[in-house]
Amino acid sequence: MARNTQEVDAPLGASFGPLAQGREFAWSGRDFSRVQALIYKRAGISLHDGKHAMVYSRLSRRLRDTGHDSFGSYLDWLESINDGPEWQEFVNALTTNLTSFFREAHHFEILAQHLRSHKPAGNGWKVWCSAASTGEEPYSILMTAVENLGASASFALTASDIDSRVLDVASRGVYRAENLKGVSTERLHRFFLRGRATNAGMVRIKPEIRRMVDFLNVNLIAGDYTFRESFDVVFCRNVMIYFDAATQRRVLERIHRVMQPGGLLFVGHAENFSDSRDLFALKGKTVYERQ
Repeated sequence: MARNTQEVDAPLGASFGPLAQGREFAWSGRDFSRVQALIYKRAGISLHDGKHAMVYSRLSRRLRDTGHDSFGSYLDWLESINDGPEWQEFVNALTTNLTSFFREAHHFEILAQHLRSHKPAGNGWKVWCSAASTGEEPYSILMTAVENLGASASFALTASDIDSRVLDVASRGVYRAENLKGVSTERLHRFFLRGRATNAGMVRIKPEIRRMVDFLNVNLIAGDYTFRESFDVVFCRNVMIYFDAATQRRVLERIHRVMQPGGLLFVGHAENFSDSRDLFALKGKTVYERQ
């Protein structure tokens, strides 16, 4: 029998039975509050009260997959295991991954100019893309680097995300050709291989580009970062909007510690860190310089 997919949010403390709202599982304001607390503690994400429907929809799948018949039972179990693969699934379910190639194109123009006009602090450029998602952003960075420095330049990219599933997609580097609207024909020919036969309509990033990036699972709020070398450039775009002010500050301090002085930090169009001028000074449109 088809399920009713319409979601109606519950006020704090309210409890709805599954049949009353066409839901498979009962869902209460108390359940939502527990989810809010757990995802904040684990990933620093602040879920606002308008996210009831999204949380119910995404976590219902985890209840089915783990055999739990209520949110209370699932959350009790999750807290009891303290750590393990289900915590990663919980985080994966509640993170949002919206990305595209060359999104916020002005950033890549600024990056190109910076690469041409500056020299890296060490032996070659070290760049970190801290919210890699399914790979469009890190591969856009690499295409920009190759175009402006040449294919033989010393350029190392570290790309990370808290969501292990999207990193698997990024690592494969395979995309639907119809989703590459931000990629010019010239770039398609230079950086991608077209699929044939059963893979028609798909493209794969060329192996020589894929080899320039290391994909890692990194939680931005979980302690100090263990990178061996400091970065000349960091992309941390559209991540901080999910954090409260205190968490933003802690993450900025950690990013500051793994960057070279004068390095560039690229952030999202809705993010502003004027309260952290001691760490980063505004350099351009949503681009900051490490102090």
